[in-house]
Amino acid sequence: MAPYFIGIDIGTQGARVVLIDAKGSVISLSEQVFSLNDQSREEQSPAAWWEACYRSLASLLQKEETKGVIGDIKAIAVTSTSGTVIPLDQNNVPLHPAIMYSDKRSVKQAEKCTGAALKYHNSGYTAFNFSSGLAKMVWFQETYPAKADKIVRWIHAADFVTGMLSNIWGITDYTNAFKSGYDVSKYEWPEYLYTQLPLKKEWLPKVVPSGTVIGTISNNIARNLGLPEGVKITAGITDGCASQIASGAINPGEWNTTIGTTMVIKGVTKNEVLDPLGRLYSHRHPVGYWMPGGASNTGADWVTNEFGDDLVNLNELACQLIPTPHITYPLQQEGERFPFIAPQARGFEPEGLTREERFTANMESVAYLERYAYEMIEHLSGEKVNAVYTAGGASNSDAWLTIRSHVLNKPIYKMKHVSGAVGAAVLAASKTHFNSVIEAVKQLVVIEKEFNPGKELTEKYEVNYQKFLSVMQRKGYMKGGFDA
Repeated sequence: MAPYFIGIDIGTQGARVVLIDAKGSVISLSEQVFSLNDQSREEQSPAAWWEACYRSLASLLQKEETKGVIGDIKAIAVTSTSGTVIPLDQNNVPLHPAIMYSDKRSVKQAEKCTGAALKYHNSGYTAFNFSSGLAKMVWFQETYPAKADKIVRWIHAADFVTGMLSNIWGITDYTNAFKSGYDVSKYEWPEYLYTQLPLKKEWLPKVVPSGTVIGTISNNIARNLGLPEGVKITAGITDGCASQIASGAINPGEWNTTIGTTMVIKGVTKNEVLDPLGRLYSHRHPVGYWMPGGASNTGADWVTNEFGDDLVNLNELACQLIPTPHITYPLQQEGERFPFIAPQARGFEPEGLTREERFTANMESVAYLERYAYEMIEHLSGEKVNAVYTAGGASNSDAWLTIRSHVLNKPIYKMKHVSGAVGAAVLAASKTHFNSVIEAVKQLVVIEKEFNPGKELTEKYEVNYQKFLSVMQRKGYMKGGFDA
């Protein structure tokens, strides 16, 4: 099944490396967990990332199932967290630990960045918050001016590992550059970044589509790992977009819902989707389409918190209970951000429900939120949502997939391999063995299960969905229409 491709995912808690063949089968994988501390949500060591990545690669390449195919490995791509940035000196050595996407110290700088973007550019992404790379770069400049004097370039998390593999620096991709201020509609770094904010133009990397071949693996790394010289290294991608690729949602009209701790929705449109309320933002697709997305505060965290000890039994009972007449809202924190904005929102449920009724009604209500999100997306984009591909812990529940297919009245596809590392491996193949990421996904992404709606249950869920909207509007969480 030659050639073979490696995907690397540097997550918040560890490194994962996966090897796939030209049919999309996972040949081998290896993982290393990071040693975390109380500061790990604010700062992490890029050197520790690289050590974990290197050990994972070495372990993967030493496995029996891998040894016979090493000579046919063709390309490597890296994915990592969006919004994590690192300042480098003239020797491409970090001047400071990586400033993590989850670091909240740059709230004030985020407001400054948003104000400057709206006043001096007002195009592309302008709703910068503390999780954006741009806010963190400004925060670092203001907090560590002596270190800032030594900066030669800023890079993102995926860029660091890509650089260590190839010894090529100063190149990033659309998805990583997006929240650092790059205008993906005009393909440029706007002037306000270095005329109105304390950045320098020369610090900003060259930006290319994800999957673009930027060079080959360095000779030293290849020799030490036992890889062939000439293995291609491509520009990387953010973790959310890598998971979208692995999900199969890569053509216009195809969307991915990942329900883990939260519900994240990403898809593909022909045109840029502009949301005046900031619920959606749009990455640039590697072939030029758009990849809008948004993330809810509601997901499946309630499953872990309350029902994780009895899931097999509860899912079996849920199949007997659907559809329930109960309207719940399993929000586990204060406030909602997508598909509606309601900082006052609180979770609720009717009194007197049994454990299995609560479990089933919560699954249904998350599906109602998902449907509302897709209706909002169709309204804002003017384009149809044709199919939904799914990932995350919730996709392991056939009961939930059945509910969602009937609530959405759309087919839902669960893919066999949905990790970010697999998405990166598909990306590695996209321009080294195939002509595009669309062609690569078609050949490499494998459907495991398909769920299609039936007429009777769909009609019942239509009634309950309208009831859900009425309850949410009565509580003041949703307003009529999608523009308010």
